Amino acid sequence: MEVPAWVWWATVVITSGFLLVDLLVIGRRPHEPSMREVTRHLAGYIGMAVLFGLGVLYFSGPRYAGEFFAGWLTEYSLSVDNLFIFIIIMSKFAVPRPLQQSALMVGIMAALVFRGVFIAIGAVAIEQFSWVFYLFGAFLIWTAAKLAREGGENEEEFEENRLILWVERRFPATKEYHGSKLVIVENGKRLITPMLIVMLALGTTDLLFALDSIPAIFGLTREPYLVFTANVFALMGLRQLYFLIGGLLERLIYLSYGLAFLLGFIGVKLVLHAMHENELPFINGGEHIEWAPDIPIWVSLTVIIGTLAITTVASLIGARNRSLEYLDQHTGPRREWHHHEDRPQS
Repeated sequence: MEVPAWVWWATVVITSGFLLVDLLVIGRRPHEPSMREVTRHLAGYIGMAVLFGLGVLYFSGPRYAGEFFAGWLTEYSLSVDNLFIFIIIMSKFAVPRPLQQSALMVGIMAALVFRGVFIAIGAVAIEQFSWVFYLFGAFLIWTAAKLAREGGENEEEFEENRLILWVERRFPATKEYHGSKLVIVENGKRLITPMLIVMLALGTTDLLFALDSIPAIFGLTREPYLVFTANVFALMGLRQLYFLIGGLLERLIYLSYGLAFLLGFIGVKLVLHAMHENELPFINGGEHIEWAPDIPIWVSLTVIIGTLAITTVASLIGARNRSLEYLDQHTGPRREWHHHEDRPQS
């Protein structure tokens, strides 16, 4: 896929412009967005991603368009999973609702920076060493097994990492939030605010999620331009999605299993691709393994869409059944009115 330098620069400038405008507006006016506001912005960001994919289809053909849409959907799904951790962090540190927009936007910017760095490193490594696909594939399969084994248990609580614990011990902090300020001066002493701790928690979480997302996207496309744009569009609108479906996220009880299956599928795809282009001398004498299939992108896209659809439907049905069981346990069994004479008189 030939992408001129000016297209790269235009893409970076335009997408960065959207994010910076969003950040500057939020920084000047922290607030809890209305449902109408987040719906409008989210629809706009999703529409931009779809239009971009159609543009790739028009200029570069169905193969690269399929790679973009597969990568975007996968990265978007992983970003939604990231929202679970964001919600837990906001709850643990009792971030006021009007300030959550500022925290989320900084967290999203940090995610974009980390992913950009990993994209550059991954692209160079893949260009130089085809055996990197073995490592990426093995890592994704291990991550998928770990995610499936833990299910949603790892999202029930957030444990502060060593960096956060060190900052809390090393620097005196206020107990109250002071708007979106990270540091204040009080009685002549410089103090950090809880908002700084929240930013660190979100940033370190983004770093861990980038370790999963970048190998996953390289399993669907080797084009750095598509890898970058899929990640950018997946992060756009994530803040609005947080406020729009915060309650719905708690109902996606099988999302971890769906993501585990997707990561495992992409991991196997990477290993098969590495075998197909094998250059390691201790595997098949350094020769290509012809019987190893190279899974086409249309199969990957079908698996991704199908998995996300099944996971969403199963989660909503499962969450509804759990709610009904909870009501039965606390209010007694629901009574079914089969006969007219059994119904209560109005």
